[in-house]
Amino acid sequence: MPEQPSAILPPRSVLDAFGVRGIREPLTGGQGRSVRVGGAVLKPAERTEGESEWAASVFERLPRGAGFRVPRPLRSAEGDAVVEGWTAAEFIDGRPGPSRQWPGVVAVGRAFHAALREVPRPAFLDRRTHPWAVADRVAWGEEGAAVVPELAEPFAHLLSLRRPVEGAAQVIHGDLTGNVLFSPGQDPVVIDFSPYWRPPLYAEAVVIVDGLLWYEPAPSLLVGGGGDPRWRQMLIRALIFRLVALSGLVDPSWRAGEKEAARFLAATEAVERGTYEGRGRP
Repeated sequence: MPEQPSAILPPRSVLDAFGVRGIREPLTGGQGRSVRVGGAVLKPAERTEGESEWAASVFERLPRGAGFRVPRPLRSAEGDAVVEGWTAAEFIDGRPGPSRQWPGVVAVGRAFHAALREVPRPAFLDRRTHPWAVADRVAWGEEGAAVVPELAEPFAHLLSLRRPVEGAAQVIHGDLTGNVLFSPGQDPVVIDFSPYWRPPLYAEAVVIVDGLLWYEPAPSLLVGGGGDPRWRQMLIRALIFRLVALSGLVDPSWRAGEKEAARFLAATEAVERGTYEGRGRP
């Protein structure tokens, strides 16, 4: 995977606006953009206008005791969720999954998406142009894309396997894999909300595909899907999503092309060979 950029630290004026005090400590994980300051985590606001305010509002309205927790968004004295291009939320400690926690991540995702079921589709989704947004649209056949030469073979194979599939779309978290924190005796915490408008089963497929590609031990395909006949097609779309996003993130000095291509080919073979035990392959 491409290396993470060095963290940018929020200025003192931002800390004052959110009413937080402490040493600015960059956090690992994610895209390397989060900074802990005392009991808060600050990160740059999403570039698409309105997205960060929308996300804060959604988290503020989520029910408590639904099988998961979310960090409470912080606002300035004026009620703003974004100050000088920064957002803030409470810091909640926990051990990140998903290694050996695949069933837990899947269960949290199901509870989280059940709580989001009635959230309307946000208009900003149509304005996003970052690599993950483009990759999501490519995965669902809404847009075409060229990929780096090293990934062309697995990309073409995945496209040949994709078939039409139906499913009610809603707001989902499209990047749950490393964004669920576990603490003994407490509900897991969902962080770093990455919203998309897709069937929840697709978000589940992204989790399992991430495990097939980049984690040891990898999860069984049967950890997710719940026997749904659309599962294989969701996994194929999730693989396309990750491949196109990776292609859009690399730079000319990338040296992992052959290795990553082999990962995608192996994961695709696993999906094709999947243990569906008589349910058939859609």
